[in-house]
Amino acid sequence: MDGAVYRFGQYALDADRRRLSHDGQRVDVEPRALDLLCHLVEHRGRVVSEDELRDMMGRGHAVSEAALAALLRTARLAIGDSDTRQQLIRTMRPHGYRFVAHTTVASTAPAAPPPAPGGGAAADREVIRFCRSADGTRIAYALTGEGPPLVKTANWLTHLDLDRTSPMWAHWFDGLTRGRQLVRYDERGCGLSSWDMGSFTLDDLVADLDAVADAVGLDRFPLLGVSQGGAVAVAYAALRPERVSHLILTSAYARGQLIRAGSHAERDAAEVDLDIARAGWRSQDSSSSFLRYFASQFLADATPAEWDAFAAYQRQTTSPANGLRFLEEFTRIDVSGVAHEVTCPTLIIHSRDDARVPVAQALELATLIPDSRLVLLEGRNHLFTGDDPAWPTFLTHLYNFLSE
Repeated sequence: MDGAVYRFGQYALDADRRRLSHDGQRVDVEPRALDLLCHLVEHRGRVVSEDELRDMMGRGHAVSEAALAALLRTARLAIGDSDTRQQLIRTMRPHGYRFVAHTTVASTAPAAPPPAPGGGAAADREVIRFCRSADGTRIAYALTGEGPPLVKTANWLTHLDLDRTSPMWAHWFDGLTRGRQLVRYDERGCGLSSWDMGSFTLDDLVADLDAVADAVGLDRFPLLGVSQGGAVAVAYAALRPERVSHLILTSAYARGQLIRAGSHAERDAAEVDLDIARAGWRSQDSSSSFLRYFASQFLADATPAEWDAFAAYQRQTTSPANGLRFLEEFTRIDVSGVAHEVTCPTLIIHSRDDARVPVAQALELATLIPDSRLVLLEGRNHLFTGDDPAWPTFLTHLYNFLSE
């Protein structure tokens, strides 16, 4: 029933607005777990099969058994239930679930306004705009969804016009735009930003982020940094403490691979890794062994076909010359000297067995940043995929942190 508000115990679930509350206080829930809860409540008169839930949650992409179990656990915890308690959501053998709590329909929300032309829900509405950085470089940025802002720094590699349909990033929109407006931008040198990079220093990257924040009209906002975007986020939070309310660092590092090499062996390994990446970018074949190796560091649990798709996507985002320059500059990035100047609450999330950036880098960040907390997730992926069991856990931690 569209617009229905379901009440069970001390909880109210507004299915239309995708909002859960307890005694009138909003409960922050990872969006896909909230979708699962809504589906079970709306279909509480029957057993909902695992296959139906996977189809509903996947939206055309495969959802693993582990990912479904993690989402179900998150949904249960949000309403005071658990895998063993099962007073609201009951596991039905052999392969299904049923919402069994006594439920009443308290009210019906007014009809939603018609969608904007060419768009659907708020999360699907997107505006791409352009601004100029301090040195005049054109930077493309996008606003997606509605609500308080969440700014994501640019990272390797993006294209505002392609990311919405890329399997690599599509689930990030679903996860980060429910109840929030996601502000993201393309790094100078890639995507819709100017490919004439000119100067390319850490100060330039911080200035690009500042230009986007100014163009959007943001005063104070939470900042999410992924991979090398985490280093930019740390530098920005240290430089502009009055603007950053919360800092979230995911798969991030303070020092690039060449900078953090502490021995001849580590430096040799870093140079070999860079040479392999260079060879891949100079190759004309997206399925070359060099590019597959490079992609496997970002997506350790993916298939060769998914590695090839990732490599092909990268080639659409920038030129080989720019790609090589990105690689070389990011191995030398270093924010270890300013990380202690970050004053806002900081959440650091990292996969224990990250194949691209070792977990030691997360530990270093947690040591350097004063008011920080560290969450280590099981997994090997550097970039969380949609069916990665760590993905819903990451979002749960992020939303809980932002609600503080």
